[in-house]
Amino acid sequence: MRAPGAAAPEQALRGGLEAFLDELRTGRRLSPNTLDAYARDLADYLAFARRHRLTGWHEATPVFVDAYFARLMRRGLAGATVARRRSSLRGFHAFLARQGAQEVDPLAQLPPPRRERRLPHALPVADVERLLAQPQGEDPLRLRDRALLELAYASGLRVSELCGLDRSRLDLAERSVSVAGKGGRERTVPFGRAAARALREYLDRGRAPLAPRARHDAVFVNARGGRLGRMGFWKILRGWARAAGISGRVHPHVMRHSFATHLLQGGADLRVVQELLGHASVATTAIYTHLDRGYLREVHRTFHPRP
Repeated sequence: MRAPGAAAPEQALRGGLEAFLDELRTGRRLSPNTLDAYARDLADYLAFARRHRLTGWHEATPVFVDAYFARLMRRGLAGATVARRRSSLRGFHAFLARQGAQEVDPLAQLPPPRRERRLPHALPVADVERLLAQPQGEDPLRLRDRALLELAYASGLRVSELCGLDRSRLDLAERSVSVAGKGGRERTVPFGRAAARALREYLDRGRAPLAPRARHDAVFVNARGGRLGRMGFWKILRGWARAAGISGRVHPHVMRHSFATHLLQGGADLRVVQELLGHASVATTAIYTHLDRGYLREVHRTFHPRP
């Protein structure tokens, strides 16, 4: 049974988090996926605060925050995950300072983290070919899966962009798709004949049996006729990767990483790949050049006047 007065600290802690998330939702209009990530990060931070009996966020000193990050490292979380948590906490405590609920930002007194940049994982071309060859047949779900995987590899769209794609944004005649990426930046991405053929077969013979009474315009639907979600995509990809005999962890963005890597290995210009991926900065795209050590040397040898 909760002790008398124990509800007050709980309400103070949770109230601060809910106010911050509400500002992100209504003030900054972040995407649902980004909001979910913030909520998960802060829920873990709240649980840590409860265990250390904080009565309010004003008690979150630099020592307390440092202890939280030390615990994350002991749990074996990846460096990228810890860095994201740090970013979430930085935004949260800055919000508290603006609201007058905290005088000093505890993260400002901590040393900057050391983070090793992990290279994105891309499949070899032969593995991608085997993966794309798996969903054969005329079953509506197989037609969907073939179109989904073909478009993912042909366009390099983010998983959220694939799952959020509406038919009105798809131009099969021009073999292109229009999406609003991060920050609402619009871009049009072309795709090849194989993807166009798979999409046409799915839209002609597969989508209607899966979603006969759908009120939405989603291209990709699940077995119940609703819009396909991120986890649904992951399960589809993982299942066909196993069927293709691809070992190792195949994550949702592997098709996007493979798209970018194979374009660069084939000699595509870095700025063009940046535009196709929808990266705001070419520095983000440049990480893919590290996957092929000979790429930069080949560019230098081809274009420098004294190779």
